[in-house]
Amino acid sequence: MPVATTIENKLRQAFAPEALELIDESEQHRGHGGWREGGETHFRLRMTAAAFAGQGRVARQRAVNKVLAEELAGPVHALAMELRAP
Repeated sequence: MPVATTIENKLRQAFAPEALELIDESEQHRGHGGWREGGETHFRLRMTAAAFAGQGRVARQRAVNKVLAEELAGPVHALAMELRAP
């Protein structure tokens, strides 16, 4: 299963987001650390979820990092996050 699909499935299950956009930006990092042929190493996440209500930016990012710990320890080198509450 593609890494992007795994990430999206985990995020949908954990946060039930109203909006989720996962962009593979790997090609923009060609030749940089963590890049590898085939992509799926550098992502940008834009997500809006009620689960983030009352949380600050760092708490939201920590929650996502916890859910995606396996991917961040392995195939994903970088994940830029834009996380919002509705």
